[in-house]
Amino acid sequence: MTDAPADTHDVIRVRGARENNLKNVDVDVPKRRLTVFTGVSGSGKSSLVFGTIAAESQRLINDTYPTFVQQFMGQPSRPEVDALENLSATIRVDQERMAPNARSTVGTATDVHAMLRVLFSRLGQPHVGSSQAFSFNVPSLAGAGAVEIKTGARKGQKERRSFEITGGMCPDCEGLGQVSDIDIAQIVDESLSLNDGAILVPGYTADGWMVRIFAESGFFDGDTPVRDFSPEQRRIFLYGEQQKVRLASTNMTYEGLVPKITKSMLQKDRDGLQPHIRAFVDRAVTFVACPACEGTRLNEGARSSRIDGVNIADAAAMQITDLAVWVRTIDDPSVAPIVAGLRDTLDAFVHIGLGYLSLDRASGTLSGGEAQRTKMIRHLGSSLTDITYVFDEPTAGLHPHDIQRMNDTLRQLRDKGNTVLVVEHKPEVIEIADHVVDLGPRAGRDGGTIQYEGDVGGLRTSDTLTGRFLDHRAQLKPAVRPRTGILPIRGASQHNLKNVDVDIPLGVLTVVTGVAGSGKSSLIHGNLPAFDDVVVVDQSPIKGSRRSSPATYTGILDAVRAAFAKANGVKPALFSANSEGGCIACTGLGVIVTQLGFQSTVETVCELCGGSGFADEVLEYTLDGKNIAEVLQMSVSEASTFLTRGPAVAVLGRLVDVGLGYITLGQSLNTLSGGERQRLKLAISMAKKGAVYVLDEPTTGLHLADVDILLALLDSLVDAGNTVVVIEHHQAVMAHADWIIDIGPGAGRDGGTIVFEGAPTDLVAARSTLTGEHLALYVGA
Repeated sequence: MTDAPADTHDVIRVRGARENNLKNVDVDVPKRRLTVFTGVSGSGKSSLVFGTIAAESQRLINDTYPTFVQQFMGQPSRPEVDALENLSATIRVDQERMAPNARSTVGTATDVHAMLRVLFSRLGQPHVGSSQAFSFNVPSLAGAGAVEIKTGARKGQKERRSFEITGGMCPDCEGLGQVSDIDIAQIVDESLSLNDGAILVPGYTADGWMVRIFAESGFFDGDTPVRDFSPEQRRIFLYGEQQKVRLASTNMTYEGLVPKITKSMLQKDRDGLQPHIRAFVDRAVTFVACPACEGTRLNEGARSSRIDGVNIADAAAMQITDLAVWVRTIDDPSVAPIVAGLRDTLDAFVHIGLGYLSLDRASGTLSGGEAQRTKMIRHLGSSLTDITYVFDEPTAGLHPHDIQRMNDTLRQLRDKGNTVLVVEHKPEVIEIADHVVDLGPRAGRDGGTIQYEGDVGGLRTSDTLTGRFLDHRAQLKPAVRPRTGILPIRGASQHNLKNVDVDIPLGVLTVVTGVAGSGKSSLIHGNLPAFDDVVVVDQSPIKGSRRSSPATYTGILDAVRAAFAKANGVKPALFSANSEGGCIACTGLGVIVTQLGFQSTVETVCELCGGSGFADEVLEYTLDGKNIAEVLQMSVSEASTFLTRGPAVAVLGRLVDVGLGYITLGQSLNTLSGGERQRLKLAISMAKKGAVYVLDEPTTGLHLADVDILLALLDSLVDAGNTVVVIEHHQAVMAHADWIIDIGPGAGRDGGTIVFEGAPTDLVAARSTLTGEHLALYVGA
């Protein structure tokens, strides 16, 4: 007799999931439980959790909106799955950095600033207005307009009334907190005419529309050197106000060059600009704190209103741990609910390991891990229940000391009646799971199947790769490499660093550690790049279009095209889907993109080329029996055995060395995780010898079994004569280091000093820091 089946409504039933590399996966995920999805990078975890479960939930919710709303939001396609049952509304909390927006801060992104504004509108003295009077995104406006009067007048009768909006925006910097000083010599070569290329701004080509508006505006001669303009012509050219001009029988809007590039480039978040635009801005523009508001973004009225001597700008600039203490000093029954909400939210920041931030911190400057934890703040106080929360490595960027608090947060969400799905590699998180789903056995085409379902105890005794490595621990080195020299850093004071002096040893593996916000990145990224031969390999997104792939990014495709051209006696351009070899129907994309409305698109596989992106005649040419589409569908490992001659061999070997043998040559770059992007960049950089390599948390996205492979790679770099500096929290990397620099003792204001320098064995023996305590526990000392 078998046990009665559980209520089918208590599980999310997935049947026949085939998204990406999933191989007809069937799985039941318990609802209102904490489920951790494990497996090597590329095994199919994200395809199942994000690409199937979360994607279908979002699609179904979008279907409930009116058609015009769907047109604005866009409608995702149905994932490749036979059936999905018992889905609830899903909230994705991933590691994508927050959208670069010059007006977005930690405070505005979490609604904490909104609560502060209400508090100051109620208690601030002098009283300056409603909550919007404290918003740096709301300008002060006054005027009059005609409005329709609904009562006391005939239908349709209108009456002019005055209105006034009192916002908190600083009028000088328009709420940005900084003003720009433009070097005119960097944007205009005054020895040239407009038609000869006087404008040096990216995108302003001499024959383009942007320049033609200036040259053919009628305000000056496009063939006259700018230096010969009259004073009035120069003013109109550089600073002229908007006005209509006639150009080629078309009405166009003319605006001076400085206000034009200010709006299009300078008022946007720097980190969100394309690299060449960012380089231009850095070269041409100096940003300084707005002298009118002293960088606070707020006008004088908002700054004049105080609670116990503190104005809202002071509060937003406080470290969140200090702000939480200040909020507790406010004891006024009229604002008790607001104070309670503020207190709870600020406490959540502290508990989740973000107490070192301030509310005025630009949201675009947060790391992926910080961004994910900041997004979590918005959901901790939510009244919603029976929601499915989906997390992507929520421990990324967290010191072992902080992981326990993250676990508390995940359990708190579960205990409110929610389903919590976590993609994670850290044993500390796997240990708290109610249920584990392990995918594999390996990555890419060798993954995509369920290896284990059940509790943690069962996983530990299973013969899966995750089960075998769950209790694996790296050991301290019995002997470390001697340094061959030093890179001296003196008086480092970026951000929270307190005039730090430290020597970075050469010729060894150095690990820089400390709790999140202690100053690790400020010390390393703020100082090491100033030295020669320093190669920084981070997790920032790789810029590129939807046509970019590992093959194009690494240059492998150039070698492949050349090999095909030589073997067939034709031009290399024929083997580019973006050039002469592209399918005429889909222009080389492999899919047909149909615009259904604003921001709404549907993609379907191109019937003419079958999704290859190449014209049929191109696919008739082969290299050792394979056409170009078949080569691009190969994994890196497969390609390394197929392409055994030419310049691609070395690059393919390095991709395998960094653990990316499973990715395919032609897959889109935007499908790579942060850790995969970093290892891709590292593979390209590894050809340089005698360099100093700086890696930022390279274990992000790595399975326990792959950490040993990473350690072997780091060793090979050092043994080849390089220096490797790693910013890392993973205890296995710390244990394997030759030298450790520990920064702390805490985060933010409580960090910024060197609390330990030396060998890992000495750190464990001393146990004088949080890192030392956790490393000692890890190695069993």
